[in-house]
Amino acid sequence: MQAQEPKQAPWYIEIPLVIVLTLAIMFVLQTFIGRLYVIPSGSMEPTLHGESGSGDRILVEKVSYYFTDPEPGDVVVFKGTDSWNTGFYSNRSDNTFVRGMQEVGSWVGLVPKDENTLVKRIIAEGGQTVSCQEGDPAVMVDGQPIDQSYTLSPPTYPIDEVTGSEACGGPYFGPVLVPEGNYFMMGDNRTNSADSRAHIGDEYQGTIPEENLRGKVQAIVFPLDRFGGVADPDIQR
Repeated sequence: MQAQEPKQAPWYIEIPLVIVLTLAIMFVLQTFIGRLYVIPSGSMEPTLHGESGSGDRILVEKVSYYFTDPEPGDVVVFKGTDSWNTGFYSNRSDNTFVRGMQEVGSWVGLVPKDENTLVKRIIAEGGQTVSCQEGDPAVMVDGQPIDQSYTLSPPTYPIDEVTGSEACGGPYFGPVLVPEGNYFMMGDNRTNSADSRAHIGDEYQGTIPEENLRGKVQAIVFPLDRFGGVADPDIQR
């Protein structure tokens, strides 16, 4: 007796099932592995290019930080704290249904998350002291100059030599003792970056808690002429 072939599910069951499975896979990837972000500004020039509508598309992965801690030199995407979020407006609709659909879309990477996500380079970590004062050859961490070969030079904006220096990337600042579990962030385009220096005095001294980190920037994936990895030099060596 010939065995009967298993019946194929009708299209009205098969297609929705494929869609649900695809969305589930995308959710897992976006939540636990990584996602793409668009660079909206020039604060990380020359490492990352950002222009409205045509900024770099970057691959940000989370797996590295499951096994190792973030380190100075890493370029990271993170959620801003309250003092960083001044002027941030929700990208969600006032319509309840549309807002719900936008939220679901953000789970699978089709819509941006409803948070102020930024990208900077880690300069110092919890327990370290960071500063830059008159006469310093670079930003100083625990009294030692860091590597600044990746920063934009010449600077985008002129620097007042009375209140700052090119070595400091603008006005003098610090010293700041970075709280444990937090990170001091700076943009590579030092004179065009509202980074930790701009928020010294808040509850975290301008630093970002580790739980706010969304992942490490590993590569530029678009435009194709800029495709390649993003360096994470040991800036405190």
